[in-house]
Parts: sequence; structure tokens; C-alpha cells
Amino acid sequence: MTSANAGQFVDASRLIRLCDLEDLDEDEPSRAEVDGFAYAIFKVGDMVFVTADLCSHGPGLLSEGYVEDCQVECPFHQGKFDIRTGMPTEAPCEIPIKTWTPVLQDGGVYINPGEPNPN
Repeated sequence: MTSANAGQFVDASRLIRLCDLEDLDEDEPSRAEVDGFAYAIFKVGDMVFVTADLCSHGPGLLSEGYVEDCQVECPFHQGKFDIRTGMPTEAPCEIPIKTWTPVLQDGGVYINPGEPNPN
């Protein structure tokens, strides 16, 4: 399993655990809620990605969406996002969603919630 930040320094004191790595299924999104904010977690091949769970276009939850080729289709209006970057890839979605770089350690998936990736 690979983390997108391999080889980079990570301040472990700021990390929150989202889920156990073994609980993730290939191409099946998972959901985690921490301090009232919901995250969608995706496993594609040996990579893990984390985005905001709420679609930027409407009330759809991306953790309930369909994943194919590193894209998630929102179940609300069928718009799509690239789960690697958060950028919209299909209308009606136009506004990017937040993404975080996951840290895979001790059998878990962690992020620093205060440091989303730039879109």
C-alpha cells in the first residue's frame, strides 16, 4: 500500500486516524467523520486517496458514489471528480473538492485535517 507523501516529513502530532487500512475495499468508497466534518476515503490499486465527502455541486455524498479510473461519480447529479486532485471532470460539477494527502502507518489511514492539498 502506498501513501502519496512517501519520503516527506509528516508532523505526526497533527494527524487524525480516519479508518483501518484493512477496512478499505478496492473501488468502494468509505466514510469517516471527525469533529463534524465528513471525509471520503478511496482505495484504488495500491493507492489511497482522501477527499471531502460532500459534493461541491449539491447534497450528494461521494462516499456513496461510483469509482472508476480515479474518478468518483456523485450519486446526486452524476457529476465526477478526480479523487487525486479534487478537480471536477464532468458536469454539472464545476467547483473542486478538498483533498488531503493520506499517511499510511500502523495499519491505519491518517490525515492532517488542517492541511488540505491545494487544488
